Amino acid sequence: MPDKTTTSATAASSSDRTTSGGRGGHAPRAGWKRVLLKLSGEAFAGREPLGIDPEVVQHVAEAIAEAVRDGVQVAVVCGGGNMFRGAVMAERGMDRGRADYMGMIGTVINCLALQDFLEKLGLDTRVQTAITMSQVAEPYIPRRAIRHLEKGRVVIFGAGLGQPFFSTDTTAAQRALEIGAEAVLKATQVDGVYDADPRKNPDAVKFDRLDYGEVLQRGLKVMDATAISLCMDNTLPIVVFDLMGQGNIVRAVRGEKIGTLVSPAQG
Repeated sequence: MPDKTTTSATAASSSDRTTSGGRGGHAPRAGWKRVLLKLSGEAFAGREPLGIDPEVVQHVAEAIAEAVRDGVQVAVVCGGGNMFRGAVMAERGMDRGRADYMGMIGTVINCLALQDFLEKLGLDTRVQTAITMSQVAEPYIPRRAIRHLEKGRVVIFGAGLGQPFFSTDTTAAQRALEIGAEAVLKATQVDGVYDADPRKNPDAVKFDRLDYGEVLQRGLKVMDATAISLCMDNTLPIVVFDLMGQGNIVRAVRGEKIGTLVSPAQG
């Protein structure tokens, strides 16, 4: 999916938001009650360049199941980079809009894989897509998604925003706002945000906490600029953490200190 930007998102009404502490830039003492977990397509591939690694999906599903059984409402946005990258194909001459739609369809493959693993663990799940695919998923309807979460179901959002030129990071921010999530949890292949790529630079420095403005000014690779701006405008915290670390997803969902927290500047 692309890394272009959008300009607005619709926040959930106050009656649809959870009431366990709101958005103050850090987790409430009791932990988050409703979160949006962002999984990149690359994460689904594991160590392979393309495809789906069953061990990775099993790891993610087990962690989500543990969080749900703890009473946390979990929604997920899946990327599709392990299947198809529209921006790359557009650089090779393919129409950008068509390439992006192909990327959106790729995200749904990941959604269905995660759904299958979750249901084998006994969790009720619903896949909702921004492009109508009635044989395999529900259409994206915010209030229906919220109701599913309230009933303890995991809701998995696919097909991005349903329009080209938008990234799945932007989708994650927008969906989180519309369903009243308290935080976006971005699972990555490193254990937080660094001032350089720690896989290439052993002297890279990790940040424990950043404010949105610092991320934008430094050009740090947290999420694309639109996703950061949406979260900044709505004081929605972002937690960036290592997906495959043992227990990390559960720790992030519970609001424990982990990875890097991106939130409003401390007064």
